[in-house]
Amino acid sequence: MIVISRCFSFYNNSLTKIHGIGKMQKPTPKNAMNIVDRIKRSVANRDDGVFLRGEFERFGSPAQVGRALAQLTREGGLVRLGVGVYAKAKPSVLTGKPIPARPLEVLAPEVLKKLGIAVKPSRLTQDYNAGRSTQLPFGIVLNTGKRRIARKLGFNGKSVRYEHA
Repeated sequence: MIVISRCFSFYNNSLTKIHGIGKMQKPTPKNAMNIVDRIKRSVANRDDGVFLRGEFERFGSPAQVGRALAQLTREGGLVRLGVGVYAKAKPSVLTGKPIPARPLEVLAPEVLKKLGIAVKPSRLTQDYNAGRSTQLPFGIVLNTGKRRIARKLGFNGKSVRYEHA
């Protein structure tokens, strides 16, 4: 046995065996960060509260990024607002479940801005702000001009509707 370890000293020094599978793998350094940790750090260092999946492409393959975002959503660090759209999360005061750190009324225009869509307040909101109406607008309605939007954004039953001018 001593002779084998001397002949195959590279095995003990530079490669480790994975749990009985027989494949070899180089050991990872103690300070190596996985994709989840890198995305956590990236989210914590940003001021904006909304993130698109494409912003994390540099951290790994699409499948790896998707799994990491799903894990962060399960852990409560992020909440999903739509397909490929995530927001920073905080625990709810009432239930303790994760909710967006900022209201959806603030996050939705940010998302559309990142997607390159110009957004204005809805017609009813403009009338209320100008004093032409005393009726408060119901729900979240955004005016996207002549552009038609099919993207669904929302959280916990509250969704964004689009108005075309």
